[in-house]
Amino acid sequence: MNGAEALIRTAAGAGVEICFANPGTTEMHLVAALDAAPGIRPVLALFEGVVTGAADGYARLAGKPALTLLHLGPGFANGIANLHNARRAHSPIVNVIGDQATWHLAADAPLTSDIESLARPVSRWVRKTATPAELAGDCADAVAAARAGAGGVATLIVPADCAWGDAPGPVTAKRVEPRAQVEGRAVDGVAARLRSGAPALLLLGGDALGARGLAAAARVAAKSGARCFLGTFPARVERGAGLPPFAKFPYFPEQGVELLSGVRELVLAGAVEPVAFFGYPKLPSRLAPAGCHISVLAGPDEDASGALEALADALGAKPDAGVRAARESFPEASGKLTSETLGRTLARLQPEGAVVVDEAATSGAQWFGLAAGAAPHTVLSLTGGAIGQGLPNAVGAALARPDRRVIAFQADGSGMYTVQSLWTMARERLDVTVLVCANRAYRILKVELARADISSPGPAARSLTDLQPPELDFVSLARGLGVPGERVETAEQLAAALARSFATPGPMLVEALL
Repeated sequence: MNGAEALIRTAAGAGVEICFANPGTTEMHLVAALDAAPGIRPVLALFEGVVTGAADGYARLAGKPALTLLHLGPGFANGIANLHNARRAHSPIVNVIGDQATWHLAADAPLTSDIESLARPVSRWVRKTATPAELAGDCADAVAAARAGAGGVATLIVPADCAWGDAPGPVTAKRVEPRAQVEGRAVDGVAARLRSGAPALLLLGGDALGARGLAAAARVAAKSGARCFLGTFPARVERGAGLPPFAKFPYFPEQGVELLSGVRELVLAGAVEPVAFFGYPKLPSRLAPAGCHISVLAGPDEDASGALEALADALGAKPDAGVRAARESFPEASGKLTSETLGRTLARLQPEGAVVVDEAATSGAQWFGLAAGAAPHTVLSLTGGAIGQGLPNAVGAALARPDRRVIAFQADGSGMYTVQSLWTMARERLDVTVLVCANRAYRILKVELARADISSPGPAARSLTDLQPPELDFVSLARGLGVPGERVETAEQLAAALARSFATPGPMLVEALL
């Protein structure tokens, strides 16, 4: 048995079931090992950003790691942006990166690079295998590192001679460190501060965004009077009728400062302290006001749901306390599409149990609020701000949960970053509805121009924020990549197209002109 086969058999034995790949020459023995050691499903993507984004979407839904198989430093570099998002989402991913043979590195061949330096900013664990005999053990360590706590990105660099060289065989899975439990004294301390009656706000993240954590947070809010918000870009949150309809913390710092202005107790449950996404003149980096006490009930790697339940009990909250969203009966929208009519139509028609991958940016803001009363669903968000996540995340989510319809709610500009995802959707026959919000612009950049007091941008600025001419034609792009598509301009046309897609197996793209 060679090192590659030992690695793949070790990964399979540790519960890994899928490998998203865009391999090259240095990975050929690893590619062959997927046949020699069946049990891991290979999925080809045409760009490494799709590979890493799909692994992220899969991990968020499956709760366990996928492998990625990438080619040397340049291939890995093509996937770094979506690994940045995955790191922020605490997604368990194991990157396997082929490298030059150990004895060939000194030759400094054209594709040789410092992979370890590329990997460290987006990985919680990095290792380069030294010998074929160590490869299986290194893989077991990588899987354990990816699964520990809330999860994270582990990167294993595999020199080609370690993959083709003789190895003793696979190794058994390593013990995985679970989420840490929050100590009772930490819960009691937060409970005491909430009993003071000072204006309080509870910010949720991590596993607090599941149904269990949301219900516990609603109990805390009902008993203490604290307001409760989701993080701005939650990695995964359960939404819809029967669940607490918490809003997201605002994106723009002015709104965040205003929201927190009277808060004297900020409690973080699986979330991190709110900060501005960018530095602006005369605005702070950290948004909590002076005099606001910040309590960390649970960090991202801790059991936030359990801590919230303990906090609710400590406060004496009733088991069923707190607001739950009622199922809305949305009136049918009509006429030309707007952000509101698009959001209302999607909220009305989205099937129960849908997974909505939300990278709709400015066009999707109305939908999120409306969907609090939609059928129960799961939302995946753009955690790290590196656009191009939505379509690959939808690929991974659909492979993780083939029993659920996945909706890629997608802005047109960011959709072009990883449009190759459509080909993988077609090849794997995934039940994905791609809803492209086509406003023909980087609208958020136009908003930022106005916020920078640039009220009359010149031709250069306009050319860098408009997406026409030429006009993007997503329907033609989709068809060229094997996905049927249609363009809609009215709410009635959108409703008909969505209904067809939801009722038909396989992928479909709907380009909605706004």
